[in-house]
Amino acid sequence: MSSYQPKYDELISDIKRITLLGSCASVLNWDRETYMPSGGAELRAEQVSLIAGLEHQWATSPRLGELLDELSQVDLGADDCVESVNVREIKRSYERATKLPQQLVEELSRVSALSQHAWSNAKEANDFAAFEPWLKQIIALKREQAACLQQGDGPLYDALLDLYEPGMTTAQIQSTFSVLRDELVPLVAKIAEASKKPDQSIVSRLFPVDAQAEFSKQMAGEIGFDFHRGRIDVSAHPFCSGFGPGDCRLTTRYDDHFFNMAFFGTLHEAGHGMYEQGLLPEHAGTPMGSAVSLGIHESQSRMWENLVGRSRSFWQHSFSEAQKWFPESLKDVSLDAFYGAINYVEPSMIRVEADEVTYNLHIMLRFELEQKMIAGELEAEQIPEAWNETFKEFFGIVPASDAEGCMQDVHWSAGYIGYFPTYALGNIYASQFFEAAEKQLGNLDEMFARGDFQPLKEWLNHNIHHRGQQYPASKLVEAVTGNKFSADALTTHLKTKFGSLYDLN
Repeated sequence: MSSYQPKYDELISDIKRITLLGSCASVLNWDRETYMPSGGAELRAEQVSLIAGLEHQWATSPRLGELLDELSQVDLGADDCVESVNVREIKRSYERATKLPQQLVEELSRVSALSQHAWSNAKEANDFAAFEPWLKQIIALKREQAACLQQGDGPLYDALLDLYEPGMTTAQIQSTFSVLRDELVPLVAKIAEASKKPDQSIVSRLFPVDAQAEFSKQMAGEIGFDFHRGRIDVSAHPFCSGFGPGDCRLTTRYDDHFFNMAFFGTLHEAGHGMYEQGLLPEHAGTPMGSAVSLGIHESQSRMWENLVGRSRSFWQHSFSEAQKWFPESLKDVSLDAFYGAINYVEPSMIRVEADEVTYNLHIMLRFELEQKMIAGELEAEQIPEAWNETFKEFFGIVPASDAEGCMQDVHWSAGYIGYFPTYALGNIYASQFFEAAEKQLGNLDEMFARGDFQPLKEWLNHNIHHRGQQYPASKLVEAVTGNKFSADALTTHLKTKFGSLYDLN
């Protein structure tokens, strides 16, 4: 036994205990969004605040610091070996946690829980005024959190971004988004002017909710989500919660006159779920058994939703099954017409229902507003007007209500400021990973057309999921693809796919 082994074992035992406590909070949060009666909101806020406080106490204990100091001085092996990765990442989390006052941690947890409840009611009533006081509190708390975590002279927003995408900076994202926007805006304009237009009305026909639920679940299972270790429920905003080995929960939402919402929402969340289910159980509760970043997590959901689920080859396999579930709606529809309808491109109000081409513009809008919020340049009461002005600049249209405008997402009510950029990063990572997978596995479209999704799933398991936090996101991209982080693969995919679909070439 190595001299450091007892201390390492003690460290891992403590971290697993902290992670287990966090998973208890995740169960409470999942229940709040699915089955909790509305009257339980205040009690639930106190419960999650208590757990957040306990978790923070344990995560900042002096003994944990002592163990990390001692283990950081010994040779644990190569930088990417299990022990080195765990100590490195636990130390990074510890140093961040010790910068935050416990009172702030507890208050942010409590207010976020109440704010989400207020958001849900306010959105349904299209009443921003009712939500505004809660958003004001969230912004103030997130500014305080960012000030505690800030390193160097960069913008405060960097500190929040680092919570979700470690190592990424506001400047890096601005640079990438600038390049991406320069590619997307002309593409959207060309599509708008194209003479060939798919019949979008196909996906607005009657699709009974019960049939949607069964068909979506069936296809999520076919691509690889294990329902023996997971389940799916309904919530106001779709999400995935991985509690640990053997228990991963998905949610979705339904509209009986919009096929895309539930089906692609389910594939999206199943992609998240397959990442959680693909983490190695022997490393559960440690960095080596945890996802790298939210951007890498989003790469998995966006890949299965778009690069797989919206591909023509996927529907070569699945369209006849869809016709069995929806005989009245799809009996007179061809495969090509359906493929065009699910990939219809048009500036639209709702991010989660946006097409592949315009989706990233939704993220860029939120990224701009979030930076201003944290910098003190945009207050809660100014957000509806700022949203509408920026939306018109980006999309040429204005939301008819705040419910379909600045209140459409749950993220700000939950305190997730800094999260949104990871969606666009996920699209970029996904395209790079997908390109690399095809080079190594062969023609993925041929596999999808015969309903064989296992090779891609196993490739992702081996190259991404099983590695845990072995590498930071940018280094993982290089290790898996041989290329640096770049939006080139994404723009090539979009131009190729939609150039063909709209006869732009």
